[in-house]
Parts: sequence; C-alpha cells; structure tokens
Amino acid sequence: MTSKFVPGGPADDHAVDGAIHIRVAESIESVPPSVWDELANAGSSTGNPFLSHAFLSALEDSKAVGSRSGWLPQHLLVEDSEGRILAAAPAYLKSHSQGEYVFDHGWADAFERAGGRYYPKLQLSVPFTPASGPRLLVGNGSAAPVLRDALIAGIKGYVAQTGVSSAHATFLMPDDLTAMEEAGFLHRTDQQFHFRNREYGSYEDFLETLASRKRKALRKERREAVSNGIEVVRLSGKELTDEVWDAFFGFYMDTGSRKWGRPYLNRRFFSLVGERMGDKIVLVMARRAGRFIAGALNFVGGDTIYGRYWGCVEDHPFLHFEICYHQAIDYAIEHKLAVVEAGAQGEHKLARGYEPTTTHSAHWIAHPGLRQAIEDHLDYERHRVAEMKEALDAHTPFRRGERLDEPATED
Repeated sequence: MTSKFVPGGPADDHAVDGAIHIRVAESIESVPPSVWDELANAGSSTGNPFLSHAFLSALEDSKAVGSRSGWLPQHLLVEDSEGRILAAAPAYLKSHSQGEYVFDHGWADAFERAGGRYYPKLQLSVPFTPASGPRLLVGNGSAAPVLRDALIAGIKGYVAQTGVSSAHATFLMPDDLTAMEEAGFLHRTDQQFHFRNREYGSYEDFLETLASRKRKALRKERREAVSNGIEVVRLSGKELTDEVWDAFFGFYMDTGSRKWGRPYLNRRFFSLVGERMGDKIVLVMARRAGRFIAGALNFVGGDTIYGRYWGCVEDHPFLHFEICYHQAIDYAIEHKLAVVEAGAQGEHKLARGYEPTTTHSAHWIAHPGLRQAIEDHLDYERHRVAEMKEALDAHTPFRRGERLDEPATED
C-alpha cells in the first residue's frame, strides 16, 4: 500500500528515544495484529472488541469499509526512526457522514451553503459502531502521554497537508478527550443508555431494586415475549455456523433496510468476524416452530457486553425488548460484567433499567469561521444534553435510594 507521511515532532520523553513521525497506513494489514492489539489493549481485562485487529480487518477484508463505501482507511501510525510502531489510531477518510452516530449533517450543509467544501473529512472511529473506546492507541507504558500528543499533532498535520475540512474523533474515553481538548479540539456530548450491574446475583436481584409496578411490568413483558412457543438461545464460537449467520443476516438486512435505507454490512463480514473472534460474540436468537425468527448480535470485551444489531422476520409483542435488552442484562449478571452498552439512542431502554450515560467526541475544524459557529453551537448543545440527562435520571424505574444517596422506599 502506498503511504503518506505527516511529520511528527521529536519525542522528549525518556521512554521514547529519538525522533518520531506519523505514517498513514491505507490498510489495517499494514500493522501486525499483535502490535495493534497491544497498543489497543485489546487482550486486556478492559479491552474493547471493536478496537481489535480482528474486528477492523473483518470490516476491510469484507469490503464493508473501503473506497466504494466512503470509508477509506487512513490509519495513523507513530513510528520511531527504525520503523517500529509506537502508537496508532483507527482513521478513515469520509466522503459522507453515514454510519457515525454523531450527526454533523447540519455542519456540512451550513458550510457548503456558505461556499465551503465539508467533504472529505477525517473520522477517527470504529465504523458503524457507536461504542465508546480508545481512539488514540498508545498502550500502557510511561510514554503514553507523549505518544498521545504525537497522534494529535499527526491529526492536525493530516488536515493541514491534505486540505480536508476537519477531523472528528467520536465516542471517546476520558484520557483521549482531555488530551484533545487541551490541544484545541471542540468538545461535543450526546447520550446513550447503559445498564449498570451493581453486583446483582440474578435478574430477580436486579428487579428487587425497582419500584413495584415497574418490577411487575417487566416480569409480565418477559413472559409475554416468549409466550407464543418461542425459544431463546445464545450462540458463540463454533455454534456460529453458516446456517446461523444466513438467518441472522436476513434479519439484519430486513431491519436495516427499513431503518437506514441501506444496511452498512455485508454477509461476508459476519462470517469473517465469526471466524476471527467468535469467542467474543454472543448471538441471541429466537426460534419458533423449528426456525429462527429474530436475533441480536452482541460483542463481549473486558467488563462490558455491547449490543449491536437486531432483526426479525416475525413480529411478536415485546420480543425486541427480550432479545436485545433483557437477555443482555441476564448475560452480564451471569458473567459478572459491569456494563451493558445497548447502542445509540432509545429512551425506551430507560424503563428496562438502562440509565442515561453521556458520550463524548472531539472535533478539529480547519476553517476559522466554521469553527467559531460550531463552537457556539456546541456550548449550547452540551448544556441541553446535561439538562436532558438530569431530567431522565429522575425518571428511572429504580426505587429511591437504589441509585442516589437517599433512603430506599417502596412505591
């Protein structure tokens, strides 16, 4: 692959010897899996499955990302003078704003109405995946801060040298966000709903923390979801056969076509990701009268299970909630996972024990006028997101005292 170079600065931290530079890799295959995964902490107890070499390479090898999809890989690599890779960032040159879940269509429209050119732009993210995780992959060594700064300098250098309008790092973790804010990136917030496992011994233990009428409603919902002869199974590893993926892909295509117009992933992606990281997959499937009728794809990493895609070919009351949300809570409690991340949006998750959680992104805007307009908008937006979270916190199904420092009461 042809690579471009963006100059970095000298590393003055004692753990990094000599000058370093930024290389742009046009394929994840340019990086050995062991090197990438070590930088991403993909194999650690807190590892994020979507940052693994296996997941990102499945996207590329299946052509789900690439020039034809408008996601051109431009992974940023920090190298020393001997070509050793010291840090990395998953990055893509985008010709649109689809599949990101942090919406900037309004920014693009305003800039283009004013005579600017918003696309292409640089996106630091995992394609089609609204899950928070590292974006500046620097490992755990003492040189992590200087390597993080080097990647940030490389992002700015890429924007300056290529003439793209902007760079966007979405669903950030605190260390990355802090470093990028200090470097002048604009901070944006949004909201998701996550389930927090407070060391529950069972799903019933979780229900006991809810107000009585909420508890009764969820018990009834779960009974009715499987009342029409429906069996729910969880599949992982070698159980993820072609027959299973064929069924799930049919669900994904049907639902994706109705929700997004054009589903992002292809059938080959699911086979590849199943082969490469099947032990990190929990595919919850519903079966009735001998055939699969619905399913939800989950990935497990560190202390979190991440819900991603859902689909069905038969409509049954409450089945969506059972397959996507209740089963994920069951799995987290059974396997002592701390969090269920159930994807983007969805205030209906609140009634099922998922709590409002703020997500973060950072944006480098090259044009001064566009930057100022976006900065003013984001200041207002952050306040609105905070107000919304406060309002939603007051409407969780928990009894008083189960989440806040208040006496527990039954209503």
